[in-house]
Amino acid sequence: MDGMIFIGGGGEDYAVKQQMRLKYANRHGLIAGATGTGKTVTLQIMAEELSAAGVPVILSDVKGDLSGLAQAGSAEFKLHEAFHKRAGTIGFDDYAYAAFPVIFWDLFGEQGHPIRTTVSEMGPLLLSRLMDLSDAQEGVINIAFRVADEEGLPLLDLKDLQALLLWTGQNREQLSLRYGNISVASIGAIQRALLVLENQGGINLFGEPALDLSDLMRTDTDGRGVISILAADKLMGSPRLYATFLLWLLSELFEELPEVGDPDKPRLVFFFDEAHLLFDDAPKALVDKVEQVARLIRSKGVGVYFCTQNPADVPEDVLGQLGNRVQHALRAFTARDRKELRMAAQTYRDNPRFSTEDAIREVGVGEAVTSFLEDKGAPGVVERTLIRPPSSKLGPVDAAVRKAVSLASPVAGKYDTLVDRVSAYETLKARADAAAKAAAAAEAREEEMSTAEREFQAGRRYSGSRVSRSTSRKTRKDDSFGSAISTAVIKELKGTTGRRIVRGILGGLFKSR
Repeated sequence: MDGMIFIGGGGEDYAVKQQMRLKYANRHGLIAGATGTGKTVTLQIMAEELSAAGVPVILSDVKGDLSGLAQAGSAEFKLHEAFHKRAGTIGFDDYAYAAFPVIFWDLFGEQGHPIRTTVSEMGPLLLSRLMDLSDAQEGVINIAFRVADEEGLPLLDLKDLQALLLWTGQNREQLSLRYGNISVASIGAIQRALLVLENQGGINLFGEPALDLSDLMRTDTDGRGVISILAADKLMGSPRLYATFLLWLLSELFEELPEVGDPDKPRLVFFFDEAHLLFDDAPKALVDKVEQVARLIRSKGVGVYFCTQNPADVPEDVLGQLGNRVQHALRAFTARDRKELRMAAQTYRDNPRFSTEDAIREVGVGEAVTSFLEDKGAPGVVERTLIRPPSSKLGPVDAAVRKAVSLASPVAGKYDTLVDRVSAYETLKARADAAAKAAAAAEAREEEMSTAEREFQAGRRYSGSRVSRSTSRKTRKDDSFGSAISTAVIKELKGTTGRRIVRGILGGLFKSR
């Protein structure tokens, strides 16, 4: 049926088609269930259906299995007969194997095109979340961002932020008078957190060329939506980096896309796998931001689907906005498990044919309890549904196929080469170098003076000074932050010790990496 995507068969003998209306697909959704119950396959078939309907999709591939979307299924596959039998049971008459248009992305640049943003675009709130900073440390990050804006210092990669924090620490007394207290301890803690982030691979996230959001919203020549697959198997080793990156991506879509109201189909659908990582130990400000984005981004034509083991992983204010639901089996081994199962069942519109709570406990692998929005956005009656078989390959593709897909990608070559243009690090380094050269030149002139001249200068230094009754005096007025680093350097340049400080410490801090 036009304007629908086919999920599976429900009702008696699974003969009644269960479909999601495209016009309500931007009302968000939930895919939940215990490990091994079929969540990944459900995500795969929903991506297939959306792509076929011309809707671009973004999803994270936590286990590598979703890469199979790039390759058609095969009659040689061990489940070939089972798939076709299921298709017949649920009335999937035009079931056939097919590959789908895919772009592989990888933050580390190993299994797909590199995907980057800049420090400025990430912003102080998400950076603070990423590094798990305290309130005081987050305040220092906000000050650093403000100074960068006022001084015209672009923050593109991690070394830009590290250099700016160093400069902020050197000039903390002057900056504290204007922005509030800046402690050396806070700056040191942030620098250590940046080092940990760098060691975890976060350095790959920041830099240019930054991701162009339009590359995530493509269709192919046949009008099918392109499926952007983010390799997340390695990224999951740094769960905070994974969650923060996907939240940044969602926030960027919210900020950049124009309002479209209620379109006939979404402009984009975003699947957030392992969604509990987004909310684990998250500060209230961050949870509020997620709730705001989830509430408002649907008017931008974007649907967000959270994939997790238990609906309880998602805060109630967010869960209440997820109108389309696919609930795979939940296991109830403890009293807490049983309570959460009852709570999950209570969020569905009852079906008189069966107990929702019992159905959630009993559904088998590849089967789920589903409810999709109907006319006027009202929740549909809950139904036990046999999920349709995938048309693409079930399981991961091999490295050769992944490489061939990447070489034929519409963004091939666009993001592969890192660009390191002049930014905060280079600007501050140039200022420090200029100050060091000026100080060295002054010391060299002093060394060239004859002994008599030095004695004469020394004599003048300790002679009586002339007293003037004039009330006017010359003051040096230079409160620009841009000159502060030079002032701090020159202030320390007294004799050969000063030259060693400049050449040793500053040279080491700002040398090329």
